[in-house]
Amino acid sequence: MRLVQLSHRINGRCVALVEEPSLRLLDRYSSVYDLATKAIEDNGNITDLVQSCLSDRIISYDFVYQGESDYSLLPPFDCPGNPLKLMLAGTGLTHKASAENREKMHHAEAEKELTDSMKMYLMGVQEGHPKKGEIGVQPEWFYKGNGSVLRAHNALLEIPSYGEDGGEEPEVAAAYIVDNTGKPFRLGLMIANEFSDHIMERKNYLYLAPSKIRNCSVGPELSIDASFDSIDGKVSIYRKDSVFWTKNISTGEANMSHSLENLEYHHFKYKNHRLAGMAHIHFFGADAFSFGEGISLQQGDIMEVKWDGLGRPLRNTLNLNGEKEELISFGTFR
Repeated sequence: MRLVQLSHRINGRCVALVEEPSLRLLDRYSSVYDLATKAIEDNGNITDLVQSCLSDRIISYDFVYQGESDYSLLPPFDCPGNPLKLMLAGTGLTHKASAENREKMHHAEAEKELTDSMKMYLMGVQEGHPKKGEIGVQPEWFYKGNGSVLRAHNALLEIPSYGEDGGEEPEVAAAYIVDNTGKPFRLGLMIANEFSDHIMERKNYLYLAPSKIRNCSVGPELSIDASFDSIDGKVSIYRKDSVFWTKNISTGEANMSHSLENLEYHHFKYKNHRLAGMAHIHFFGADAFSFGEGISLQQGDIMEVKWDGLGRPLRNTLNLNGEKEELISFGTFR
């Protein structure tokens, strides 16, 4: 079961079930957040709730996906009306290729020992898949932002005036909502482009944190029942309507140094991440990205991420802000 969120130019928001090559609109709920909240109240059965809300209104998915409809795609999960309730975060160094790319960026020529990045990855290899009921080693964790930085399929991903670069990071992300008792629920998986500033990060690994505070994208679909065991995919960069670079990628627990359960525990162990009504989108790390192969994206390049079983590919266009970085003004109290 896969869901999308839509916005109509007159009628506003709605939710739809993917029935390729069509979308079937749902009645009663205008967001997946509200749908999930009701499902939690009904003992967590979101599949039955979706089935009970199906309408007879069907629209062409092709026109919506291509941006040629009165309906436009939204991120498949968000917090409508209050983006501050949605936390975007992730875990890095969960894939060997990612750790190797970080190793290349941060390894001083004179040093022969492993960098902290590779050491962190190897810690996951050794202790990131704990036995049932046990707690594994803590992964690297980063904060991405709140819901205001989230973008949909076909939207621009921007290099801001203070940015030095913008590059795709093809990942799988999961959506979560916290119930009134502080218990998190995983809703499903989404294709994601975590989009980061790799030139800033390369200057010093301590710049990792600010390099992550950028736009990012998920979608176009939320897969309610997809497995995270092993997922194959492809990332591609299109330049001037042709493929400029492409690579096969893999993710899921079989391809990672941490289990899903371990990653989730170390994110939600913090009580401030389990506030009632809070929502989360969590990124699980990348297997490969173009910057790691010496490619610098240009204005207008299209980034495409595809994961088997998670719906149609996610596409976003790179946009260079072009503005001059300037100090911001502050108000004063008196």
